[in-house]
Amino acid sequence: MSNFQIYPAIDLRGGKCVRLFQGDYGQETVYGDSPVEMAKKFAEAGAEWLHMVDLDGAKAGHRINDESVIGAAKLGLKVQVGGGIRTAEDIRFYLDNGIARVIIGSLAIREPELVVSFIEEFGADRIVIGIDAKDGLAATEGWTETSVQPAADVARFFVSKGARHFIYTDIATDGTLAGPNIEANKQLVEDGSAEVIVSGGIGTLNDVLNVKEAAGSSSITGVIIGKALYEERFTLEEALSC
Repeated sequence: MSNFQIYPAIDLRGGKCVRLFQGDYGQETVYGDSPVEMAKKFAEAGAEWLHMVDLDGAKAGHRINDESVIGAAKLGLKVQVGGGIRTAEDIRFYLDNGIARVIIGSLAIREPELVVSFIEEFGADRIVIGIDAKDGLAATEGWTETSVQPAADVARFFVSKGARHFIYTDIATDGTLAGPNIEANKQLVEDGSAEVIVSGGIGTLNDVLNVKEAAGSSSITGVIIGKALYEERFTLEEALSC
């Protein structure tokens, strides 16, 4: 397994850095006008990786804020990006422009065989399966719809097809600062054959420590931190030194 990683998050909407509350586009807070400047601050703080989501793209079904994503990668950060990635052409565009990994979310639920072909074409290390769940069921379309598939079943299918990287977001905790659903993350992939990044609910350094502790005995290898950094609950330097 990889070393434990902290992924500061930048969510993009209208060219700005924003955060949503529980994925609700109507409950948005703007934290900065320049995503690239925000990425630069994270890089200067010691970040190795950056997690970016094109919220406009997720809703529209095609890339919208890709210039900001590429701009962040040019700073030397390893960037993983999701939102609006629907085709092999989208993936190739990002990888050719210096993005380390692309995140496939809704498409993994709707067209799993297509996503399997992406893993085969681009390699398991370049594709991340993003599973967003409400009450354990996978959600799609920027979290506006819930499927009938248990998140763990989705993960099991993709592990069997060679997937190695997953991001699990518990929508109930996302943007709440109320603590992550560590147990659900631990149960997502239980055989050690893939890596899980925890997303949603980080509000304190203790939350970060709890995830890191859980990583020692599970498939968890990292944590995404967004709102807590923007609201200065703690600094990225503090999180990185946990």
